[in-house]
Formats: sequence, C-alpha cells, structure tokens
Amino acid sequence: MTGNAFRILKERGFLHQTTDDEGLDAILGSKPVTCYIGFDATADSLHIGSLVPIMALVHMQSCGHRPIALLGGGTTMVGDPSGKSEMRQMLTVQQIQAFGLKIKGQFARYLDFTADRALLLNNADWLLPLNYIEFLRDVGVHFSINKMLTAESVKLRLETGLSFIEFNYMLLQAYDFYVLARDHDCLLQMGGQDQWGNIVAGSDLTRRKLNRQVYGMTFPLITTASGEKFGKSAGNAVWLDAARTPVVDFYQYFRNTDDRDVERYLGLFTRLPMDEVRRLAGENVNRAKEILAYEATRLSHGPEHAAAAYRSMTAQFGSADPEKKVRTSSEILGVESGGAELPTVRLPSSLLDGKLWVVRLFVESGMCASNGEARRLIQGGGAYVNDQPVADPARELSSADLKDGALVLSAGKKRHKRVVFD
Repeated sequence: MTGNAFRILKERGFLHQTTDDEGLDAILGSKPVTCYIGFDATADSLHIGSLVPIMALVHMQSCGHRPIALLGGGTTMVGDPSGKSEMRQMLTVQQIQAFGLKIKGQFARYLDFTADRALLLNNADWLLPLNYIEFLRDVGVHFSINKMLTAESVKLRLETGLSFIEFNYMLLQAYDFYVLARDHDCLLQMGGQDQWGNIVAGSDLTRRKLNRQVYGMTFPLITTASGEKFGKSAGNAVWLDAARTPVVDFYQYFRNTDDRDVERYLGLFTRLPMDEVRRLAGENVNRAKEILAYEATRLSHGPEHAAAAYRSMTAQFGSADPEKKVRTSSEILGVESGGAELPTVRLPSSLLDGKLWVVRLFVESGMCASNGEARRLIQGGGAYVNDQPVADPARELSSADLKDGALVLSAGKKRHKRVVFD
C-alpha cells in the first residue's frame, strides 16, 4: 500500500461526511479494501461533475485499494430523486443500454482495470431479475418508512411531489451495497453528499444481512466561489466526451477558474502533491490555472490533447509562463512524463500488407497474453490505439493508421507501447 487513502482524500478536500472517521482511517491505512461508487446512465457521457467521485477512485487505487465503478443500468430505470426538484425523464431500456456502453469506455481513462485491479460492473445484472414480492420480503422488511422520510433526498421532494417509483430508489441502492459486499467483499461505498441517506441505508442493510462492518463516505457538493454549480459553462454541462465538449473548451473551462477556487481545484482535479498545490496557488495564480487546466485535461483526454489545447490557448491569449513550457505533475515529481520515450516493439511490416486484426496486434506486441485477454480488454474499454479507444474487437488496422510511422498501444492508463513495423 502507498499512503493512507483516508488521510489523502481528507487533505485534498474530498471528505464531507463518513459513517466512522476513526474506523476508516484505521482500515484504509492497514490493508487493501474494495470500494465502490455508482454512476447512473442518464446520458451518453459523464460530465465533469463526475470527476470528484472518479478522482476519489483514482486515489483509492493509487493507495493499493480496489475500486468498483458501478454502472447503474438498473437504478437508472427508476431515477434517483437526490438533488432533483422534479422527477427525471424516464428513459427506455434501449437508451439506458446505449448510454451505458458509451460511459464504460470513459472509466478506463482514469482507472487500471487489468488483472482485476479495478472492476466495472452493472447493477442491471442483479436488479432487473428481482422478483418484486421476494425483494419486499427480503429487503423491504429492513426499512422504516418513518426513517426514510427523514432522508434529505426525500424531504426536499415532499413539497413538489415524490413518485412511488422514486421512493424505491433508496432500497435499490442499498441492495447494491449488499450485493457488492456479499459477492466482491466491498467494504466502502462513496458518493456525493446528496447520497448520504442512500449510503447509510446501504451500510445498515449490509450489516443486518451479512453481520459485517462496512463504511460510507460522501464528498462535498462542489460549487464555484461565486456560488455557481461546478461543471456548468454558459448554462451547459462540460462533458468528458470530446464530441460533446471539445478538448480545447474542456481545457478553457479549468483555465477560467476563479482565483479563489484554484487551490481547491488543484487538490481535487489533479494528482499534484499538496505541498506543490499550495506553493503554486501562492506564487502565480495564473500559472497555477494553466497547470490545473493542463493536468485536468491530461487525465481526461491524454497528454497529447492536453498539450495541444495548452498551445492553442497560449497562442491566442499568451501564457503566464514566458518560456511557454507545459509543466506536468510528472516533471514536478521528477519522473518520466507521459510524453517520454515509450518502450518500442518492432514487428514485421508484412503484418500491415493486408488488414491487421487489432486483437492480434495487442497479442503480437506483448500487451496481452492471449486473444481472449485482448478481447476482454477491448470490451472493458481499456484498449487504445494512438490515444483513441478501441470499441470493436473486430476492428482491423492498416498502414493508413500509422502515426509518425508507428502505432501507440495502451492498456488502461499505465501500460503503453510504441509499435514500429519494419
């Protein structure tokens, strides 16, 4: 293990409330645990409001813990009333499935899913087959209506109206925690502060049914210093999908951060050491904004796109750094940056005479040990060619796909190889 995740998250500004501060401090500093966060599939992309929970999972994994990114294929069909003034638009099963497939690939930008270092699961797998009467007898019996009515997410909606289907959401999310604890030894659920009631309900249900100690943690609601909701730009969400929010606009959103928010955002949305965060924010706030924008963009879109956005913006508006250098967290830490020379594999050019099956490419290059492993990597959203996700295991490549005479392969966010054909 590398560091105490509880203390790291607290120092970086992630902690709002926990079910047991002392217990979490002790367990997260002593042994690897499995934790999870749920993400409902309400759109075809996550937005930067999801970056706080995603970065929390990143820090958990960096400290040796196993994160679960739980796709809410089942809970999305009900709709979470938390933080909503009215009922969500009901989506079709086909829409939810299509959204879920697109979101899956986004998690692999941040987490390493190889060798079960992280899991990507879908609660539709256990929620959709449930028998309603059996579920009420097995789970509903543990819930008090009086207690449910005190939950913030429920109280806020009682004045405007809360549908019965939404009232069930707490039971379903609680059941998720129970299933993950039972099947994957998950000990910690995390989420936004509006999820507190649901998380406590899940912790309580899991303890009752499994007689096991589990924990909950929430993150603070992130707003700007001026009181606006984080992640909104001119009334529109800032998306993680470059097709919805161009990379340069993503970069610019962070570059335009209010001076008062820079240190807090550097702690939340980068992996810079906190002593460096404090130094940057105290020395040159505009340079700190450039580093914030670059680092946040690098994590979400890769170093090449981040550098291109940086250079595009500084060409138009100038830079707070007169030497116009992109100073990355890797340079600050004194290790090789993502743009450093990659391990190179040489393969015979005859492989590109026709069409080269992408699965074979990952095996021949040594990125995967077998065709099956390569297929699983692709289906899990962790395979990239030239920094672009590979969505189809049947994809074929040719010499037209070469970039600077080579192909750069990535498995997750940590393993990369440059393939040259000669």
